[in-house]
Amino acid sequence: MQNRFRADRRLTMRIGITMFLLGLLYVAFVAVLIVLLKSWVLVVVIAAGLLGAQYWFSDRIALYAMRGRVVEREEYPQLHGVIDRLAATADIPKPVVAVSDLDMPNAFATGRNSDHAVVCVTKGLLRRLEPDELEGVLAHELSHVTHKDVAVITIASFLGVIAGLIVRFVFYSQLFGQGRRDQNTAAVLAAVMAVSAAVYALSFLLIRALSRYRELAADRAGAHLTGRPSALASALTKLDGEIARIPTKDLRTAQAFNAFYFTPALGRNPGLGRLFSTHPSLEQRLDQLGRISMELGEAAAPGKAG
Repeated sequence: MQNRFRADRRLTMRIGITMFLLGLLYVAFVAVLIVLLKSWVLVVVIAAGLLGAQYWFSDRIALYAMRGRVVEREEYPQLHGVIDRLAATADIPKPVVAVSDLDMPNAFATGRNSDHAVVCVTKGLLRRLEPDELEGVLAHELSHVTHKDVAVITIASFLGVIAGLIVRFVFYSQLFGQGRRDQNTAAVLAAVMAVSAAVYALSFLLIRALSRYRELAADRAGAHLTGRPSALASALTKLDGEIARIPTKDLRTAQAFNAFYFTPALGRNPGLGRLFSTHPSLEQRLDQLGRISMELGEAAAPGKAG
């Protein structure tokens, strides 16, 4: 389907490269598990079942975890109005609109494609942002929907989820099963755990790198859609300050969904955590929006009267 979001060839290329590398990693991972566990049917069935569940029910899982609920126009007319306007401008289907009861100011998009998409904002976000800032955030989220970012991240993260589950399973199996298995079995389980841990680490790094670029691409697309990069920059600055004031213990439950958020649930001083963040730094995002603002100012100035 054709829409008015700018095509982003760099994003497409990075998604392609990352998915290719993850695909190679996935094939190697499954091959090793088949050799070690000697049951390719079991491995394939488990892998296919988990991927299918994660892909088809990602929207419901995310909404449930973040205490979100679908809302109708009568309850949130301004929110529906902004999303109606942006979807019409971008020439894309209007996503389902949801609101989370969380006070943490944030937003996220979920769903496997444009026809099964949900855009969710928290009550904390609605209370803190001005209308033009809210529009910038929602344009950013609609960009994720258009570029199929949710499906890409869901599929890309699947390998890491499987590897992490296997590490946990083998760890507890070793912990509570000592003395009841021979040395060969223990060696196989140790090998499975080592391979799974390595796969988890590699997929983690690849997904984080893709996610950071994905956020910059969504900022670009959202800024061009609204024509007001300064409003998006204002929202980013405001939310970064607000989230920094939230106690760390209250952010921990939200951090599992950082890859889907508009801005990460992190304090001001994450230290080396920035190297593994799902989002680029605030400075990077503001610098990019500043450049776009200059470009749009030069290009749009003559036609502002229309």
